[in-house]
Amino acid sequence: MARNSSGKGAASEEEFVEFAAARSGPLFRSAYFLTGGDKHLAEDLVQETLGRMFAQWHRVDRLGRRIADPAAYAQTVLVRQFLSHQRRRSTGERPSALLPDRVAPEADPSLRIALTEALAQLAPKDRAVLVLRYWEDRSVEETAAMMRANVGAVRARSSRALVKLRALLGDSLAELAIR
Repeated sequence: MARNSSGKGAASEEEFVEFAAARSGPLFRSAYFLTGGDKHLAEDLVQETLGRMFAQWHRVDRLGRRIADPAAYAQTVLVRQFLSHQRRRSTGERPSALLPDRVAPEADPSLRIALTEALAQLAPKDRAVLVLRYWEDRSVEETAAMMRANVGAVRARSSRALVKLRALLGDSLAELAIR
């Protein structure tokens, strides 16, 4: 539906549909790792992220500009949605470590499973830092901005989370990587 008679709203909605189609896969992959392998929660987070993006898509700042980098903004929204969901969770429920419906053919499934299970055992903020820093290849500064934390806190959390992850994986990671 167009927002005005000039048709700008319709074009903008088409742009959003193209954006959503292009970013759904990468957002889902990040959400999947953030949630520790919970496919359904990852899908919910992506849907909520795209819904929030759509609500902001037409907005402009006082200088008439739209979102400068929609992909980065969507990633930030996704991480914040994940962290918000973790704060709201009222039970000690943990997602199960089920395999995704499809596995990338070039990847070693046992390595992915071991990593996903180990990530699921970390605290949500630890998972978020590791996924952003090492899966998404974000800088410390970008990660800090996305998580609304200072750079030092991200560095410290990243370091501690890696130590925990290594302890959880133990020698199994070396065995899996050799295959």
